[in-house]
Amino acid sequence: MPVRSISICGEAILDLHALNNEGAEGNALMTRMVDIVDHDRKLHTVNAVSGDMLKHIQAEHLYNYSLENGLPLCNACKKFDANRICADESFTKNPEFTKETPDSVILGAALKKCAMDDMEGILITSDIGKARSIARKSCVEFGWAVGIPDKTRTESYFHVKYVPEGRGKGSGEGENLGQNIFHRPASSGVYAIVVNLDPLRVGRNDISLEYPIDPANRAGRIKGLIVSVMNTFIRLNGAHRNTQMPHLVDFRGAIVTSTGSLPAPSLSALNPAYCDQLMKTCEHLNRLNSSPVLAMTKFDTLSEFTGQMVDLAERTDLAE
Repeated sequence: MPVRSISICGEAILDLHALNNEGAEGNALMTRMVDIVDHDRKLHTVNAVSGDMLKHIQAEHLYNYSLENGLPLCNACKKFDANRICADESFTKNPEFTKETPDSVILGAALKKCAMDDMEGILITSDIGKARSIARKSCVEFGWAVGIPDKTRTESYFHVKYVPEGRGKGSGEGENLGQNIFHRPASSGVYAIVVNLDPLRVGRNDISLEYPIDPANRAGRIKGLIVSVMNTFIRLNGAHRNTQMPHLVDFRGAIVTSTGSLPAPSLSALNPAYCDQLMKTCEHLNRLNSSPVLAMTKFDTLSEFTGQMVDLAERTDLAE
């Protein structure tokens, strides 16, 4: 049976990174902090990397995979334009689209034309025959990478710009001359990760609930989606990687798959018993079916994670 939904729940150790920041105050860069409630219902303020950042990283990996493996892309996505198909005039100004053309036909054409718009989601708001607002939900969802309380720290470090001619006066407003001093954050800790994938929805028209693309094309897209999520954790892009590339020390957790209508459950690593709870949840839910549809596999290292993701990507029944 093909996999219809996938959840990834884990904890990643990231050291000395500055992947996600809010801006600067004076000469100090401010990192992203969020308020959370832990499993004991206690409130904490911790460092976090937003789901928007993780989704952007995944989208870039999917873009590179699509170019290398010949997945169809619209003209805008070929340039990695954030507006995607809405910036592709060959689509938005297609004379075959009139004001009588149903939204389902417009969406089906977008799915055929571009794998990224299919899997990453898009809001088509261009004037296509008439004013349109057609939503396409993403087939992959990222939660924040949240620092686990008491296991995450953020420090601010003093830096100075090297001036070979000797110490000089710092720059004034609007300049970048002289010996400037600045403070840059670095965060280290254990981060809770939650990701959901919906292979069932890849290539499916959300309005007509039909698949306008053939099974072979769908299988290639699903494989690309799985690989791009895997690559997100192999190479975490983001801010300040030129001098603060994060040290990925460890990645452990669980992958849950579903081959039925039951969604693959997820539980954050903010709960230290998340793996045991996920296993018991799968056991209970599988009792609803004559044969098990949920399966959970644990991984204790990055290599085990990549092995399990590659196994999923190499399945031959992805699009059945």
